[in-house]
Amino acid sequence: MAANKNGIELLLQDPGLDAGLRAIAAKVSEGERISESEGLYLFEKADLGYLGILANYVRESKHGDNTYFNRNFHLEPTNICVYTCTFCSYSRLIKKRSEGWEYTLEEMLELVKKHDGEGVTEVHIVGGVLPQYDLEFYENLFRSIKAYRADLHVKALTPVEYHYIFKKAKISYEEGMRRMQEAGLDSMPGGGAEIFHPEIRDKIAGGKCSGEQWLRIHEIWHELGGRSNATMLYGHIESFFHRVDHLEQLRRLQDKTGGFQTFIPLKFRNKDNEMSHVPESTVVEDLRNYAISRIYLDNFDHIKAYWPMISRNVAQLSLAYGVDDIDGTIDDTTKIYTMAGSEEQNPAMSTRDLVHLVRQVGRKPIERDTLYKVIKDYSDVVFEEDTVYQGYVSLPVVNNN
Repeated sequence: MAANKNGIELLLQDPGLDAGLRAIAAKVSEGERISESEGLYLFEKADLGYLGILANYVRESKHGDNTYFNRNFHLEPTNICVYTCTFCSYSRLIKKRSEGWEYTLEEMLELVKKHDGEGVTEVHIVGGVLPQYDLEFYENLFRSIKAYRADLHVKALTPVEYHYIFKKAKISYEEGMRRMQEAGLDSMPGGGAEIFHPEIRDKIAGGKCSGEQWLRIHEIWHELGGRSNATMLYGHIESFFHRVDHLEQLRRLQDKTGGFQTFIPLKFRNKDNEMSHVPESTVVEDLRNYAISRIYLDNFDHIKAYWPMISRNVAQLSLAYGVDDIDGTIDDTTKIYTMAGSEEQNPAMSTRDLVHLVRQVGRKPIERDTLYKVIKDYSDVVFEEDTVYQGYVSLPVVNNN
């Protein structure tokens, strides 16, 4: 899909534009890949307006005004964890079990059943790491979900969880991922990536799988024909160099496998964790990070803004800075970011709320499934009456086939 180059052409005609930024803009205009040094230069030198022009050009070249969302819910087996990541506000140590939850298989199936009759297409399963949530447990969980609701896409567990599970079971990554696939795993979320570089990873997530192990588990999953997402936790003690290194490692693996669908930058939140003294990034820096991610990851189809983490308003703004996906309805089923102090303390939006949020900024709301098959284009849906939802006018759908 062709995108309008006018903005980039105006940049290139600006006599005051830095020569390095001019060269990068010319590359983006021609669809050429930027280098690691150029990625770092963007972080160090580029202002938000410049980045927005480039990132929006890439976004519209790939997707036009299409903005994707899905109807999903989260299933979080436990927040008790053997690991003690300094950035985490969600997990509780085993010695503090009374402050958390540990669902049984039966309790998790009951949570799935609560969505009977709803048009949700995906269950997103992530949580803490505990010995009892082992290989057999998750095989049984995936099979039970599929036996109950075969059409529900199971997007489950991160390499952090799989690394622990497979090590405990004394099996290889290859055998473990094959068994997960046979049990009903459909795709993998992108969590647990944090920052790959050991200089930072060892400080904020020591003891978990390494960056190399995270990438290898995704690579094996891709080799099995599976698709997955990728993330980066930014805005804490990392430098711009570490962000570019992270993006570069993702880009290299994507060149090799083509198995990643979506990249999701995750903003560090500092409430109630060991890094509460670290100030959070500004909205301007958040948008810069989205934009540079879109420019750098030329081989990723999608960039997602996780709206419960950054707020609805910033999610809307991000659609002009390279983002083409704002996740899903969520339905108030995740606590990972609410416990860290995100703006959305009760993260739930109906389909009509998401549709209206996207339409407010002139984009086309497209409901997708997990693998980006279009379920419904809401661009021309006819609405009846207005209702007010937390400051947004949302519109009930008349025809929602």
